[in-house]
Amino acid sequence: MLWVNLRRGLIVSAVFFVLLGLAYPLATTGVGQALFHDRADGSLGRNGSVLVGQQWKGAQWFQGRPDGDDPTATGGSNLGPRSKELVDTYKKRADALEKQGVTPSAHLVAASGSGIDPDISPEAAYAQVNTVAAARHLSDDQVHALVAAHVQGPQWGFLGASHVNVLELNEALAGLR
Repeated sequence: MLWVNLRRGLIVSAVFFVLLGLAYPLATTGVGQALFHDRADGSLGRNGSVLVGQQWKGAQWFQGRPDGDDPTATGGSNLGPRSKELVDTYKKRADALEKQGVTPSAHLVAASGSGIDPDISPEAAYAQVNTVAAARHLSDDQVHALVAAHVQGPQWGFLGASHVNVLELNEALAGLR
């Protein structure tokens, strides 16, 4: 009886291993690659994943949220609204933006909850148009049109708010002459 139960257990384990350990992962990977190829491979652009926020140095680039460059260091700072350290950090970020000629906004001063948000509001992007245009010797209208072309509406038309992916915007900006 022991050997019969052992054999049954091994057969069930082997069947479930093949089904759930091999067939199911291969099938879901195949469907993902067939239907969502760009997303299944990490949504990669020329300069990295468009799903991960990146830092851009200099007035010639649009600035994203002040999250770090390390995608493994996700999460908020856990500093509350009464924290002097948080207020001082926000003031320092706002002052740096004002020195560049950019009107500070929440998306440019406050880090995201995840720490890797690649998007800013259209208003935050439009606030940087004059600075970027001047640094690149482009017309304000040309840069404004570039931002307008990269504004993405809410997902499925009703989930979330309009946003601009800073990596995609800066890649398009690099292509302007």
